[in-house]
Amino acid sequence: MKQEVSLKKVIEDAESNFRGGFFCCEALVSAIRDNFAPELPKEVIAMASGMAVGAGHSGCMCGALNGGIMALGMFFGRTEQEGPKDPKAVKCMELTHELHDWFRKANGKNSVCCRVLTKEFDMGKGEHKSQCIYFTGLCAGKVAEILIREFDLTNIDEEPAEVVLEEKINGKY
Repeated sequence: MKQEVSLKKVIEDAESNFRGGFFCCEALVSAIRDNFAPELPKEVIAMASGMAVGAGHSGCMCGALNGGIMALGMFFGRTEQEGPKDPKAVKCMELTHELHDWFRKANGKNSVCCRVLTKEFDMGKGEHKSQCIYFTGLCAGKVAEILIREFDLTNIDEEPAEVVLEEKINGKY
């Protein structure tokens, strides 16, 4: 795992990945992998493919949030059956809950449902894609903030992570 990361670069990479042809969840997982643990196999990105557009185009939970949850699982998830009190499972659930609640408030619509977040858009028009790119960068930034905090990594940006995220929410970044 890298010890120094730019939160702004994570956001930019996630947004660029979406523009480049990945769905939101793939774009986010790819940006987190590339910026934090490029030694992980690229197959972790493929695991996110079905989570796009609210899970397989169903319109349920936002794919950017789904990707963020998967990215947290890459670092905090478990591989052994240790029951519900397993400290790894407890920690992963705690961080996932943090991401979920933060995204629900940060997106301005108090929802995590893809259908709710995109209901005013024609899915064939550019406004929908622009919003999804924004949400992908937003979630990637929050996941990066959590990883930086939890692993005591260095954010090489001049501004602290919370300032970058606040600027992103307020349209200043």
